[in-house]
Amino acid sequence: MPSEPQFEVYEDSAGEWRWRLVVANRNIIADSGEGYSSKQGAKRGIESVKNNAPVARVVEK
Repeated sequence: MPSEPQFEVYEDSAGEWRWRLVVANRNIIADSGEGYSSKQGAKRGIESVKNNAPVARVVEK
């Protein structure tokens, strides 16, 4: 079990690459929401989240 949050990159049953953010209790708190055609694409998605999340606002709708 991870002791710190971690991004997992995996290939789904359709052959697409996805990511998920998993915390210490193994709960998934975020996922890619879409499949990527390459593992590198999924990793770029992770980097986008890491770069944008620190400045993202919370908006109620």
